[in-house]
Amino acid sequence: MKMFLGEYNPNITEGSRVALPKKMREQIAGDSVVVTRGFEKCIYVYDKSDWQEQSEKYIENSKVDDKQAKIRDLERYVYSSATETSIDSQGRIVIPSNLLEYADIIGETAVVGVGNRVELWSKSLWASHIQNISSELSNS
Repeated sequence: MKMFLGEYNPNITEGSRVALPKKMREQIAGDSVVVTRGFEKCIYVYDKSDWQEQSEKYIENSKVDDKQAKIRDLERYVYSSATETSIDSQGRIVIPSNLLEYADIIGETAVVGVGNRVELWSKSLWASHIQNISSELSNS
């Protein structure tokens, strides 16, 4: 089982590329990943071999409500922005412009290991989000 951990701050380079940290790349089978729109304005990065299983879990977990329109909307959300991208020889992946716009990523990023996936955030949005999480957890 993969366990992506840590927080790194690479910049987006020319050609909308971001370098995945070596510790993360070492856990990726093959030379490509799937990137897709995540929740809370981030981009999810999945090992290609884990993508299908995880996306099916999102859909299956939503079927508890038995609201077919919501299930179709979740399928549209998850699949419409997903794309496979290769990891180049320097460990970088190209992030499509629609995903960069969605996540408000312009230059500085936060590449965050979240167990079975990697999340790519705007550095400033990540700082704000993690501070909110910290505040909420300390108030619970």
